[in-house]
Amino acid sequence: MSAESPAAPGQFAHRRQQFRAWRGTRPFWAGLFVLISGFPIMYFPYAHIKLGGLTVAMATTAGAGSLIIGVLLVVLGITLWFQKHVRTFAGIAAIMLGLVSLPVSNFGGFIVGFLFALLGGAMAVAWAPGVPPAEEPAGQDATGVGGAPEATDYDTTLLRPVNPVGEPNDLSGTSPVNGANGRHSAG
Repeated sequence: MSAESPAAPGQFAHRRQQFRAWRGTRPFWAGLFVLISGFPIMYFPYAHIKLGGLTVAMATTAGAGSLIIGVLLVVLGITLWFQKHVRTFAGIAAIMLGLVSLPVSNFGGFIVGFLFALLGGAMAVAWAPGVPPAEEPAGQDATGVGGAPEATDYDTTLLRPVNPVGEPNDLSGTSPVNGANGRHSAG
């Protein structure tokens, strides 16, 4: 096998394609941002930073509140991945938890968790499932006798009324949409 020959598609390529298809049917990035937002909100109130021989404890009285907010954001992020139909609720809940984390959890995990929660929640609310592409009908053979293309009478084709689905057909003869051009026809 030379360096120029392409590798045969294997298990990795197959799994990657499956993951891309799964990711495309749900608010994946919104869920990831909401999930990531929970970690700084949970971590900073319990962190101990060592600066040389000095230990700085970030523990606050709201440590339990920060832990609850962080865990809820992580759960909401996972929920966005696996329960896409609750995306609006999860998005609004993530935004609200991000806002609550500002006063409760060291300014929302030093603004990092707050911004991730806001961004992920907004993306979750804005996400809409894609419409699967409509299958095109099989092309009809437009050939006439002997393989020649059929002729189209453009004079009558342009005068056909165009009615969107669900709208009544205006047969009064006064609407230019139905091809009458304002003239009344008597039969």
